Amino acid sequence: MTKLTMTVNGRSVSGEVEGRTLLSTFLRENLGLTGTHVGCDTSQCGACTVHVNGLAVKSCTMFAQEAAGADVATIEGQAAADGTLNRIQQAFQDYHGLQCGFCTPGMVMAAAALLKDTPKPTEAEVRHHLEGNICRCTGYHNIVRAIMAASGQDVAPVAAE
Repeated sequence: MTKLTMTVNGRSVSGEVEGRTLLSTFLRENLGLTGTHVGCDTSQCGACTVHVNGLAVKSCTMFAQEAAGADVATIEGQAAADGTLNRIQQAFQDYHGLQCGFCTPGMVMAAAALLKDTPKPTEAEVRHHLEGNICRCTGYHNIVRAIMAASGQDVAPVAAE
């Protein structure tokens, strides 16, 4: 067992892990941060995307020990302390960028990384950036619309039903 310390969502955390413990496992099982979903364990789906030192990574393919001393951000740290959604989360809600919700945490974290580096992406840039994230429900159209809206670009409102 190895002791490690890291900052997760602005809070210093410590724990003991085996060398083979994945970051996704540490976050979910040791810290109880179950918003980081594990869908494939092979880096294909992107549901486990978190930020490590500001970079989007798939936590199911990174050992927890590799994040020792790092600053890790998960979906749980995206909303304000009072529960107010951030602009990306709110756009996903407003533009129906989710259905079952399983991929949503990874999509939001991927979108946050994109918008940090490219504040006003084109639709093509959004679609290219999301190639590492799989959604089996939405068909991506509303996810792309939500990210475009979160970037402050004009997007037609969703029609009332």
